[in-house]
Amino acid sequence: MHTIKPIDKELIIKCAKETKKIITIEDHSVIGGLGSAVCEVLSTNYPSKVIRMGVKDTFGKSGKAEELLAYFGLNSRAIIEKVKE
Repeated sequence: MHTIKPIDKELIIKCAKETKKIITIEDHSVIGGLGSAVCEVLSTNYPSKVIRMGVKDTFGKSGKAEELLAYFGLNSRAIIEKVKE
């Protein structure tokens, strides 16, 4: 998804119909981000399971990008595990 506004409602609905599950991944707070926008589209058009991966409601940390992605559960290993659920 390249933008949140305007959001591609048709694509979100199409993907939800095809996969029965949507996973959003963002490297910042999950509050008010892509996952929230996707949930808003689906709740009114095609209710579906949505898993939002991102930084939970917490203060940020400093460090190397790889370490921060692992700390917040956003590295490839964490994403693969979530997809398998």
